[in-house]
Amino acid sequence: MTEETFISGADGNEVFQAKYIPKQKPLTAADHPSMKAYISTFPALGQVTQIDNHTAVFTALLEVDDSRAEDPWQLSLWHSAGKEWREVPMAPLKNASSQPTALQKSSTHFGSALTKLYFTTPLAIHLPTNFSIKFRSSSDQSWKWVRDHQGTQEGVVMLKSVTSQDALLNNLGDCVEGLNLDLKAENHRSQSPGTTLWSVDASIAAADGEKSTFKDIKFGLPWGKGKFLRWFALIRIWSPWLAPRQGKSTFGLDKEAVMCSFLSVTGKHLVLMGISGVGDVMTLFTNDSDGNVVLRIRNDSPEDTVGRVLVGLGDDFESANAAVMYHARDIVAAGPTASAEQQKEIAALNEGDETTKVWAENWYDGLTYCTWNALGQRLTEDKVVKAAEVLKENNINVTNFIIDDNWQAIDYRGHGQFQHGWDEFEAEREAFPNGLKGVVTKIREKLPSVQHIAVWHAILGYWGGLAPEGKIAKTYKTIEVIREDGQRRNLPLGGKMTVVDKRDVSKFYDDFYSFLASCGVDAVKTDAQFMLDTFVSAKARRDLIPTYLDAWTVSTLRHFSVKAISCMSQTPQILFHSQLPQNKPPVLVRNSDDFFPEIPTSHPWHIFTNAHNALFTQHLNLIPDWDMFQTVHDYSGFHAAARCVSGGPIYITDVPGEHDLDLIGQMTGPTVRGKTVIFRPSIIGKSLNPYNGYDDDQLLLVGTYHGAAVTGTGIIGFFNVSGRPLSELIPLSKFPGVIEAQYYVVRAHSSGLVTRPLQVVDASAIIHVSLGIRGYDILSAYPLRGFVDEKKSETTWIANLGLLGKMAGAAAVVDNKITKLENGKIVIDTNLKALGVLGIYISTLPTISWKDKLMITILGKPIPVHTITINEADEHVLNIDVETAWKELELVSGWSNEVEVKIYINPTH
Repeated sequence: MTEETFISGADGNEVFQAKYIPKQKPLTAADHPSMKAYISTFPALGQVTQIDNHTAVFTALLEVDDSRAEDPWQLSLWHSAGKEWREVPMAPLKNASSQPTALQKSSTHFGSALTKLYFTTPLAIHLPTNFSIKFRSSSDQSWKWVRDHQGTQEGVVMLKSVTSQDALLNNLGDCVEGLNLDLKAENHRSQSPGTTLWSVDASIAAADGEKSTFKDIKFGLPWGKGKFLRWFALIRIWSPWLAPRQGKSTFGLDKEAVMCSFLSVTGKHLVLMGISGVGDVMTLFTNDSDGNVVLRIRNDSPEDTVGRVLVGLGDDFESANAAVMYHARDIVAAGPTASAEQQKEIAALNEGDETTKVWAENWYDGLTYCTWNALGQRLTEDKVVKAAEVLKENNINVTNFIIDDNWQAIDYRGHGQFQHGWDEFEAEREAFPNGLKGVVTKIREKLPSVQHIAVWHAILGYWGGLAPEGKIAKTYKTIEVIREDGQRRNLPLGGKMTVVDKRDVSKFYDDFYSFLASCGVDAVKTDAQFMLDTFVSAKARRDLIPTYLDAWTVSTLRHFSVKAISCMSQTPQILFHSQLPQNKPPVLVRNSDDFFPEIPTSHPWHIFTNAHNALFTQHLNLIPDWDMFQTVHDYSGFHAAARCVSGGPIYITDVPGEHDLDLIGQMTGPTVRGKTVIFRPSIIGKSLNPYNGYDDDQLLLVGTYHGAAVTGTGIIGFFNVSGRPLSELIPLSKFPGVIEAQYYVVRAHSSGLVTRPLQVVDASAIIHVSLGIRGYDILSAYPLRGFVDEKKSETTWIANLGLLGKMAGAAAVVDNKITKLENGKIVIDTNLKALGVLGIYISTLPTISWKDKLMITILGKPIPVHTITINEADEHVLNIDVETAWKELELVSGWSNEVEVKIYINPTH
């Protein structure tokens, strides 16, 4: 058994929740003149490390003003396993080697420097154990409860069991109290180890002509009343977008959800997911007044059918979530297969030459510029060309350039963009006097680094479809559809809309994309895809939704390869019909609502939403796009760090001339061929704590991973999404991909500080993370290779840290081999995707004469000695300035777009 902790139903590995109560003002030194302690939020206050199956070590953190650091502080842990409460005094942890490691600069709150004090005690663990903490500055002072001081609830410590295959459940009723007996539940073999899987069918009648059939059906209450501690759901915050919701003992949704998960008091996770986009049925979740889960089913089909829910049971959220997602893939794959046209285009791509691969690399990994927030919503040729010129002047070598909304010729009828219709393929003639081809040509002339130029369009043409009297409407067969009213911002979505008829959709896209290609455009951003889900008519929905989605997929593959962005497409039908199938190359898909530069409160929520949406979208056949952002902004670094751990592309939308070149440099690097690339980790970034709510005053942890299993690097982006400074204790085990037998060093991007070698099983393998308001950092756990010198009984530990100064520098490493030769020399052979400063951790570096003991080559040529230095932040890290060495050696790339660096180390004195 392994142990995890959390607060009152929070996710595993959490300890304390310092919940900010809005009725109280933030604490200040003036409010507590006799006690300047700052009690950090959970899990900073405590972290439990397993000793055996019953006893754990509880480590707590107290941050106090430097002037009070020598006071005889006392902490006492109170705990209960459901019976009487017991008190356990906590002993100060003064041995530095046993304390958690702090990698940020010194903490300050209320304008004062803080000292970190750690306390510890053994703790007997039962299922579950509730606890609280009280503290005082000396034995003659009164005790203060943390819950009173910061508005917390009691914490909960839980043991996480590992279910054997023989112990898997068969009866769903054992997990769902009051399971509706009218539902048909069936066990399936799960593709996620250690999980149980069910499908649950609910009958629903056929649509009545043009009128869809809706039905609410009670499902039941997962685990039962009082038997779950936390729940998490992804709701339809409005028609195009998903967003997270979390709660505690009562299940209640403000919008319909596509999936939800429940954490039991025994540490089990039950994930529910509705299947949509199959058989013209949409299945979502809501709740009744008693907090039961309710299925909300819509049937657009002329046949009686069923709504289907998948239920996964596991020991952790990720495995239970994977169980339902993997089975959903099979269900979708068993439906109508891809059209012959789509299969043909996919086959052509698979048989493509090196050019196809280069396209993909440029598109996914090149820095992108978008005009939307940068140039306003009335584009002109002059504005667009000027933006390209300024990028060039600032040496910002973007690979992709997106001409966003408002380049098209539209009729401006009605009130607002949702009523405007598209007139013709050519750009608006007054704003673009030289046509679309003219402005594209000028962009390429002014900004030679651009490889691909994309244009924006709505999936139905424009926000209001087609101009009824326009050239496009007169060229293709059209149909008039009725849209339902908007579900947010009082958007005037309702009313009639002219769109291309089912019979001409494929021809429409082929003609349009042929026109774009003739203008030099080789990519598209296809927005407003949710409009398909606003159609009221059942017949229009079943005829047009799959037709448009399939035609768009075929045409993008045919004309633009993988170079397409799907936007405002998080509707249930699109998620399952287009984004879940694995039979085509992944497409870039917007992962959340927009970046709103002028709304301060939107920025932490934007990152929080993307990180939680990724828990679902990680299993779709897509690369998540966390939207564009501006590098000169109060939250610019916050957004940049989030994009670097997202696993997706990076788009900037800077106002011309307003660029943070240093920040851009932290996200990107130059290749040996002179291009600029981003550093995209191998795995999609996602929230590591699904059940932690946005208002819980906890750090948001976005975890990702780069490299092969075991030998790769676990990465966590830390974001303070609250309105107060936060500190937390993070165990090494929290980093994605780490294993117990391996040693690691953890490095912080912000400070460059590196831990000593750590193992998961070490009680002190804990990192202290402290962030102020709008604070962020990225920590990476690098696996170490140990080489023993038997003569000296000394081990030399080595890790490749990737490119230093880059937020996701580990992702710059394409390949890495560390070996020991027969003569005792250690060889590090690494390939990098960009130039920069390579960091190598060598545990014995301070004790060896590195100028005599090291030789470093690039493409076989020794590099100048002055390009090798000891890192200022940590004497165990060697800086290798590959970029300067490359230039001074006047090397050329040849056929490769990577740079190979070899480091030869003689670890002996």
